[in-house]
Order: sequence, then C-alpha cells, then structure tokens
Amino acid sequence: MSRVCELTGKGVQVGHKVSHSNHKTKRRFLPNLVNVTLTSDALGRSVRLRISANGLRSVEHRGGLDAFLLKAADCELSSTALDLKRDLQKKLAA
Repeated sequence: MSRVCELTGKGVQVGHKVSHSNHKTKRRFLPNLVNVTLTSDALGRSVRLRISANGLRSVEHRGGLDAFLLKAADCELSSTALDLKRDLQKKLAA
C-alpha cells in the first residue's frame, strides 16, 4: 500500500534532518494518512478511502465527497476515486 492520499495526491517528501552542529542527513516526511468511510449522497452508499487529514478537511470544506470529486482534477485522484467520480457523473447526468 503506497503512502499517497487517494483524493489529493499528497505523498512522501524527502528532506534533511539538521542536527545542532548543522550536520544534514536524509529523512522522509510522511503524510498524515487516515482510513475513513465517507458517504456519497448522490450514489447513496459509503466508501472506504485512505486520505490525508488535510484532504479530509478539504472534503468537509467543499461540502462533502460529491462536491469534492466533481471539482477535483482527474490527475490527482486514485483509481478508486476516479471510478467514484465517473459513477457520480453518470448518476447526475441521468
């Protein structure tokens, strides 16, 4: 399982750990990923996703999972989220 948010695409970053003597060693900055169950109002079902805490705040800010998916770019979304977006667009078109 990769360490990438399924909705925002936020992943691992690389940087330096800097000691008091200014000695630099490589380290990894991991995203704060959480397993969440979000409900889609239009589809009428719940979906389990592994998203970052920041992504969860973005979903709530935009007004729910449906609004977030419709506004999100396809290149950021995972395959699961893309399938959800396609189903949502089909449901709203009908």
